[in-house]
Amino acid sequence: MKTAKLPKQRNLWFERLMAITATVNLGLVLFDLSYVPGRDFYLRRLPQVTQIYDQIKGIEPHRDTNRYLETVAALEEEVSQVGLQSPQVKTKLEEIRRLSSEMIDSNPFAGVDKSGTLEKIKNRMRDRTREESAKRAFATFWSQPYLSQNGWKQEINFFNQKIRPLIAVNYYRRIGENGEFIDDFWIIDLPFVILFGVELLGRTFSIKRQHPGLSWLEAVLWRWYDLFLLIPFWRWLRIIPVLIRLDQARILDLHLVRRQIHQGIVANFAEEITEIVVVRVINQIQGSIQRGELMRWLLQKDNLRPYIDINNVNEVEAIAGLLVQTIVYQVLPKIQPEIVAILRHNIETTLHQVPIYRNLQNFPGVGQAQSQLSEQLATQIITNLYSALVSAVKDPVGAKLSGQLVQSFSEALGAEVQKKQVLSEIQSLLFDFLEEIKLNYVQRLSQEDIDQIIEQTRHLRTQASVPTLVDKATALPKTRKR
Repeated sequence: MKTAKLPKQRNLWFERLMAITATVNLGLVLFDLSYVPGRDFYLRRLPQVTQIYDQIKGIEPHRDTNRYLETVAALEEEVSQVGLQSPQVKTKLEEIRRLSSEMIDSNPFAGVDKSGTLEKIKNRMRDRTREESAKRAFATFWSQPYLSQNGWKQEINFFNQKIRPLIAVNYYRRIGENGEFIDDFWIIDLPFVILFGVELLGRTFSIKRQHPGLSWLEAVLWRWYDLFLLIPFWRWLRIIPVLIRLDQARILDLHLVRRQIHQGIVANFAEEITEIVVVRVINQIQGSIQRGELMRWLLQKDNLRPYIDINNVNEVEAIAGLLVQTIVYQVLPKIQPEIVAILRHNIETTLHQVPIYRNLQNFPGVGQAQSQLSEQLATQIITNLYSALVSAVKDPVGAKLSGQLVQSFSEALGAEVQKKQVLSEIQSLLFDFLEEIKLNYVQRLSQEDIDQIIEQTRHLRTQASVPTLVDKATALPKTRKR
């Protein structure tokens, strides 16, 4: 037992290791997909991450906005050394006003879809300086009179807290020779792709060895979901193999999710499939009626296209014979008392209608004798009829005569039905009847609650699985003695 469990345990640990590896890879993929849209968050909260991952995405500081912030930093240094009213500071302020006007005109934020950030900067500067024009707002803000009047420290703190972070989030992203943005995530993803590729190759060989009848393509498609781990695009689809692997490795229990997915798929397709199948069957029957195939089959004509027989047995005759024997030998003996009672009642009713018999009822003892006579007569009639039926079944001659009677009846009925007027009327009625079924009952199929039907089916399957497990437990093979 221990040696049998070891391979299973090793296989389970391998599945868990690969499932965790695939989960790590999916986490990196999701981080990569979220990095560019969420770079502002990473820059504020995790600046160390941006310093590393900007290189992967080909991101570098934008020259214009970076020079703007460097010039402001140089202005702060000049003010701290020589004061706000010095000629050097005046020159720096003029340069910053020029850079501000260029920033508004050129909009360096547009290259990375951050024009909204520039609008936010302009609105904050307008509100701060109470100017309607963004250019005048920047020109007013970066002037010696404004900074002196409103306080240098207060205004530069406003810039560093409200404006600098918005300018700092701007960046430039390099473009490759293919016209697309530089993205070197494949360098990180390549080792995982190689690992999953080798794993899929090994699993394919194993599946092919266990199922020699499969082609190599079918063996690969046996684990179709692992192919999502290899494609270099639409990497977010890797969530499918990751979830499947976590479920197979017993790390996550996705039974309820699978059941809901299956129920949703069945509920979406069951209604249409049911209608299509029923309507198609009815259409085939209607077509057979129009072509006369159904009537020729019912009348057992041989001019119909060849009928495929799999056992050289006329199933209709065999079923009819089996039913006759069951009725004669099993059913009739059990219901004989009821038949006798019905026949006795009919005999007594008939005798009561005779005037002479009603007069004899006045004599003592006649009524009791009549009851005994009716019972004996009914019993005798039923016994004789039953004996006749048994004899007819056992007697070859009687069986032959019965067969001839059935054949003559069928031929006579067929001859009458084959008359053009009767046949066409029957076909027309059958065709219209089937059309009414499509219009009335097939529509009801789509009106039924598919979810309720699925739940009832699942409940029946659950109930049926309980005795099956019990039967398997009680039907364990016994050891043979040698």
